[in-house]
Amino acid sequence: MGAELAMLLVFAMLLVIGAPIAIALAMGGIVGIWLGLDQMALQMVGTNSYNGIAKYPLIAIPLFVLTGMAFERSGVAERLVTFAQALVGPRRGGLAVVAILVCMVMGGMSGSGPADAAAVATVMLPSMTRAGYPRAFSGSVIAASASTAILIPPSIALIVYAVLVPGIDLRALFAAGLVPGLLAGLALVLPTMLISKKRGFGAAEGTVRPPLWPAFKAALPGLFAPVLILGGLRTGIFTPTETAAVAAVYGMAVGTFFYRTLGLGELYRILADSAAVSAVIMFIVSLAGIFAWAGSTLGAFDSAAGALLATTDNPAILLLLIMAVLLVAGMLLDGISIYLITLPLLMPIASAMEWNLVWFGVLMAMNIAIGQFTPPVAVNLMVTTRIAGVGMEETLRWTAWLVLSMTAALLLVILVPGLALWLPEALGYIVR
Repeated sequence: MGAELAMLLVFAMLLVIGAPIAIALAMGGIVGIWLGLDQMALQMVGTNSYNGIAKYPLIAIPLFVLTGMAFERSGVAERLVTFAQALVGPRRGGLAVVAILVCMVMGGMSGSGPADAAAVATVMLPSMTRAGYPRAFSGSVIAASASTAILIPPSIALIVYAVLVPGIDLRALFAAGLVPGLLAGLALVLPTMLISKKRGFGAAEGTVRPPLWPAFKAALPGLFAPVLILGGLRTGIFTPTETAAVAAVYGMAVGTFFYRTLGLGELYRILADSAAVSAVIMFIVSLAGIFAWAGSTLGAFDSAAGALLATTDNPAILLLLIMAVLLVAGMLLDGISIYLITLPLLMPIASAMEWNLVWFGVLMAMNIAIGQFTPPVAVNLMVTTRIAGVGMEETLRWTAWLVLSMTAALLLVILVPGLALWLPEALGYIVR
């Protein structure tokens, strides 16, 4: 038991002092192996770090990162904003609703909440500020809306979940995340409209409504991207990894040949930047393999799961307890890291409770999404407040209402699992 405890303490201590999550995972695992096993077991460190990323489905991650970056820099967000304005029209709170809708569509291209938040905030914040929205409110709404990227396919975090949980069909997981993702996004519309109306935000939005048909034609290449991704998966023309490759090529083609916003120099920067982002993600996944192997070999995860199961035999109370822990984790860490750290612990519990693993994965994603815009860390909010030039403490009065609204959507999916499961079942995917 001493080795397991030391492993967890080293991991927690390194996180507290600000060490990168990848280093904390690796050092925690190495300490556990060193104290709990013989020194010969340290030879497995290199093997397990390689095994952590030697999985074919993980190729989809850098490809979807490339897809999101290509669409972000090709001007798709600007066209989507104009189209959404044509749909919503000039009304109190209208620009805030436009931001929510654009975040949801962009989430269907990038699969990353922070990337979604950066793209939309860059485009929307200046016009929202001119229309009379406080920067802290605008940043809060965009950060909350961008969190739906972790649910609406393609979600990078859900790809990691599918890789780590044996027997999960990524197509079923993507389909299961679609309706809860839309529900979470639409849940943000009500408090956004009510706050805007009560506070008088958006009084200077004007009365000019962009013409619908030209706006639709300009936005069509961007709107087609989610159709290409989901359609390719549904028809079976592409595997999830092949779909990621097709989407990446399509994104660069849209910017290069259709919008003509991407030259050779910009294409190089997109490739280089997406490679850097992907390297960070894969580095975390790789070193998490050491932590996962050490924890499973030493029995630390089984012991922790057993202790948690011993606290209550009520599945509902246990699920709410897990959701509370994931919410706190989401406030401090990114979604991929949370999956890598918690899944070895939570899978035995989910199996013991006989929960549907596709539904459980969506619940985890919704909870992590809420954490992405809940201070103190809140990765999405960190991005939008930096772009808006405001302190995170200024957003608390607005994010509280948005957190409550999305939590209500989470509770609805908990109470009605069919909201997540009916679509994959209707599409013919096997959902246990």
